Amino acid sequence: MTAMEGTSVNTAFADFVALCRELERTPGRLEKRRLTADFLRRLDTSEVATAVAFLSGRAFPVSDPRVLGVRGLPNPPADHRSDRAPQDRGLTIADVAATFAAVAEATGAGSRRAREERLLALAARATVDERAIVHRIIGGEMRTGVSEGVVLEAIAALAGGDLPATRRAALFLGDLSVVAELAATGGAAGLAAVTPRPFVALLPMLAEIATDFGDVLAAHGGRTALEYKYDGARIQLHKDGDRVRIWSRRMSDVTRSLPDVVELARRDLPRGPVILDGEVLALDRAGRPLAFQELMRRFRRVHGVESLVGEMPLALYFFDCLMSEGRALIDAPYAERWDALTTATGGRYLARRVLVGDVATAQQVMADALAEGHEGVMAKDLKSAYEPGGRGKRWFKVKSAATVDCVIVAADRGSGRRAGWLSNYHLAVRAGDEFAAVGKTFKGLTDAEFGAMTERLQALAVGDDGYTVRVRPEVVVEVEYNEIQKSPTYPSGLALRFARIARIRDDKAPGQATTLDELRALYERQFGTKGRVV
Repeated sequence: MTAMEGTSVNTAFADFVALCRELERTPGRLEKRRLTADFLRRLDTSEVATAVAFLSGRAFPVSDPRVLGVRGLPNPPADHRSDRAPQDRGLTIADVAATFAAVAEATGAGSRRAREERLLALAARATVDERAIVHRIIGGEMRTGVSEGVVLEAIAALAGGDLPATRRAALFLGDLSVVAELAATGGAAGLAAVTPRPFVALLPMLAEIATDFGDVLAAHGGRTALEYKYDGARIQLHKDGDRVRIWSRRMSDVTRSLPDVVELARRDLPRGPVILDGEVLALDRAGRPLAFQELMRRFRRVHGVESLVGEMPLALYFFDCLMSEGRALIDAPYAERWDALTTATGGRYLARRVLVGDVATAQQVMADALAEGHEGVMAKDLKSAYEPGGRGKRWFKVKSAATVDCVIVAADRGSGRRAGWLSNYHLAVRAGDEFAAVGKTFKGLTDAEFGAMTERLQALAVGDDGYTVRVRPEVVVEVEYNEIQKSPTYPSGLALRFARIARIRDDKAPGQATTLDELRALYERQFGTKGRVV
């Protein structure tokens, strides 16, 4: 039995709710950390992983593949709602965890009704405040202002204050719930003993965005490795003997969705233990890369995958080796890891890579990557270690950014560091005399610009539901995006992937924003270099 599946302890869920409300009212990071650490100390060790998952807005820990498959907590009929007094410690953390487990495990005929009945039973036992917090956990947005960094620091305090050891354990284990459980049971010594291990996914190393190859070369000492940046899905593949498991960038187990990659690994990779970092890319029948949205059909499919294997073949590109023959390599330099990767793969399935020492050559590699329908290039310092979850100048992402001009039509209230600001902007393009939503973003503005934009939008407000403020469509922003996708969510039928505000266009009126017809044309133009499913 895991800590998420029910325990014999009885910490009241009302205590967890009280913590969430106190965190909402507390502005300071240090005080949030203290409150969180004090709460974790009061729990039984078997409850700690559950509490950390809930604090992070997850029904289950990151490493737990179960999903609820529901959108929220239904409201029970008025005559079935709890009228217990606040001091009645009826509902426990374990009760909520057990309900989530039962909902996730309901499959087959009648499963939808079974899930709803279990959630209704939980809702009927809960107070109004408890229902609100359960709904937030299911929705994945706690709005307490507690980031993963604060939770990590609280776990370090729980283990005796060794933040470096806690951070390194988190990098190796990739799941704060697992780290918290280890801190509760093994303390600082348990955390310090953690090393990378097969079949425990590591957080992926990340990259900063760069636009100038001169800056990249200067940061990397005059020489860098340029790898093609594929518009695919990041994977981490673990193998030991015939056992193979694959995780996505978001630490979800996608092994069942990629049977062809599993077979390839069993056939062509060494027995291991080996951990490889790479990318899978969907191809059309002509061998051209398909849009990212099409690839996601494979990642989300767990039934009838075999039919998609032939319909949508995958190209596999590895670009890093984190473990070879059981030896962890994350502290080794990139150049050594690439050599180990070449040995492990026999030189097959490698990302296209060129070592460059001048801007002109780098620009040509970039042009070649774009011409083949890829996103751009990754620039990697030959001396860099692999830092799970880290982001810095050791790796750069260099892409050719496309932009459109959008109008802000609404904004969500921020939380945490952005509390007090309107900071998640609803973006729209012109559709005749109306505006059609095409996405949201909270990226691109400085703190000063967030504050100024909040005042500006509040003055344009025409509606407010307490979370989202609808505004008159007067503010135009230039928006960078990675790709235009079809969208069943927005009436426009399209959505901007990885939208980011590049500039506030005070020089443009709303009537000069990009039109929906123009966006549709840009969507079609993508297929000049990309394949499409027909």
